Amino acid sequence: MTSRHRSSARTTAPAEGTAPLSPRRRTVVKAAAAGAVLAAPLAVALPARAAAAAEAPRFLHGVASGDPLPDGILLWTRVTPTPEAAPGSGLGPDTEVSWVVATDKALTNVVARGSLTTGAARDHTVKADIRGLAPATDHWFRFSAGPTDSPVGRTRTAPATDAAVPGLRFGVVSCANWEAGWFSAYRHLAARGDLDGWLHLGDYLYEYPTGEYGTRGTVVRPHTPAHEIITLADYRARHGRHKTDADLQALHAKAPVVAIWDDHEFADNAWSGGAVNHTEGAEGTWSDRQTAAKQAYFEWMPVRPAIEGTTYRRLRFGKLAELSLLDLRSFRSQQAATGSGSADDPDRTITGRAQLDWLKAGLSGSDSTWRLVGNSVMISPFAVGSLAADLLAPLAKLLGLPREGLALNTDQWDGYTDDRRELLAHLRTHAIRNTVFLTGDIHMAWANDVPVDAGTYPLSPSAATEFVVTSMTSDNLDDIVKVPEGTVSALAAPVIQAANRHVHWVDTDRHGYGVLDITAARAQMDYYVLSDRTDPAATSSWARSYRTRSGTQRVERSYDPV
Repeated sequence: MTSRHRSSARTTAPAEGTAPLSPRRRTVVKAAAAGAVLAAPLAVALPARAAAAAEAPRFLHGVASGDPLPDGILLWTRVTPTPEAAPGSGLGPDTEVSWVVATDKALTNVVARGSLTTGAARDHTVKADIRGLAPATDHWFRFSAGPTDSPVGRTRTAPATDAAVPGLRFGVVSCANWEAGWFSAYRHLAARGDLDGWLHLGDYLYEYPTGEYGTRGTVVRPHTPAHEIITLADYRARHGRHKTDADLQALHAKAPVVAIWDDHEFADNAWSGGAVNHTEGAEGTWSDRQTAAKQAYFEWMPVRPAIEGTTYRRLRFGKLAELSLLDLRSFRSQQAATGSGSADDPDRTITGRAQLDWLKAGLSGSDSTWRLVGNSVMISPFAVGSLAADLLAPLAKLLGLPREGLALNTDQWDGYTDDRRELLAHLRTHAIRNTVFLTGDIHMAWANDVPVDAGTYPLSPSAATEFVVTSMTSDNLDDIVKVPEGTVSALAAPVIQAANRHVHWVDTDRHGYGVLDITAARAQMDYYVLSDRTDPAATSSWARSYRTRSGTQRVERSYDPV
């Protein structure tokens, strides 16, 4: 590329009749003349240049990519054209933003370029859906606006649809509460350098006002805006604040994300007609709030919807894996009252009819070795069992259960058993192997078989397996009880496993992330934990690994990370 900077030089002959000067005298005179000539213009030019630099467009929210295809990738950034054009402000001029994509970090081997104009109507966000790229290839990209370049980002296209792929590796995260801690998990994933992409399984942000959700009583860093987000401007501002996090920017700039939403991108325990954390009338209509949340999400996230207004879609990674991504908030019925018996009502749904049919058809029609399902809430059955009162109360609070201990979390698939029964029966009837659910939401780490009948397991067959990653920062059980990490898990985990024999492992206390590694022979989740969510320099360590071997539909422990 041609440099943006140019230089020029000009010489002036001495005036006619002037006596020649000695070299030293000539130098002194030149210096004095230069000082006299330049002093006044510089006095004006330097503040003017500083002002111009302050007014120049800036890329304050990093760059990102997502939803990789064999021939394409979705690129994202947000330009701040003027200082007042903050996220959600509705201010700032229309601005032309260009991009360039290359197969080298220096951006010399350019394979795509283009531009578009963005403005306040889209909160100055930019999404460029690039096509015509080579499959299974690293690419680097950069945006430009006026004299300003963005940071350079790296991304990777998916393998060709019919390619024999030896392996895939994805980071897996969920539940990133800004106020509860630092996003060190993103930093550790970005530092790996070996990811084909990363999955965000929901709760990329939280809607609550400052100090009201999951911080163990201590706000590490306050939300923007400080109040509960309800309007389009609110959701935009909250997204903008999250994307100023340096660790999040680092991961977005290193690998493509594949994201789905859960409830907190809207409001706590959201369903198609409302949410637990929404007061109709006092907080406007649910329809308006949901529309605002969705608009901001699609503006600020590198997500390519297959159907407008929803995140359910499907991506393929050669013959090795196909990833079906679910939207379990837009179409679901209202959560059943715990213990009411209505969880079994066949008229109630978590997916909606169209999405469930789409999922079933995709799973049975796929010829990939592994069928992955990006799933925001746990599908495995879960019973509380006989927990002591001091453990039952915080667990009930975390799961939304009554304090008397009825064994049901109606926000999960447990509250929509007819949909689950239909899906698992479909897997069994069509002998669909190697289905792995990848889940977030519950702020705990789990490794589960997904039994057809939990009541008779292990005699009942397992139709699939499930890996659940814990929260990055949001409170889990030890935070709610305010005891040292590991205390609750040591007591609660054995009781939970005794009441749920399909649960191979549960960690109720620690924060972290997962790394999913897939080969033709097995799918393995390595679970990593953070030393301290409130420490911006938190370290990361491997905790456990579980895998499912091809054809088994069962989870087993692996004693080493990949």
